Amino acid sequence: MAFLEQLSISDLTVALFFLGLYGAMSQRNIIKTIMSIGIMDIAAITFIMLSNYQPGARPPIAGVPGAQMADPVPQALMITAIVIGVSVIAMCLAMFMRVAYRYGTADWNILIRRLDK
Repeated sequence: MAFLEQLSISDLTVALFFLGLYGAMSQRNIIKTIMSIGIMDIAAITFIMLSNYQPGARPPIAGVPGAQMADPVPQALMITAIVIGVSVIAMCLAMFMRVAYRYGTADWNILIRRLDK
């Protein structure tokens, strides 16, 4: 239990990223692969947001001293990353629907065999 007490949230986000990477590389089902990519995306966004966290920082609104102000650039970049991540997942699902309709499978191995014919 002492090992678990020493883990930080950043360590858990890195572990979550590699769990998603393992899922993306090892799954035969296309839907599970897309879900694993989504897990990797969320883990990367969470890690970057946590690495910039400063206790006591306030939003950058007029009247806040510069020393107490949170940096808005990483926040804006992560909002953009969230939108891009959702778009990538939506595009992957749309392509999956088209492939599943045409080839009738959600298995990578069967799909590759049918594409080779």
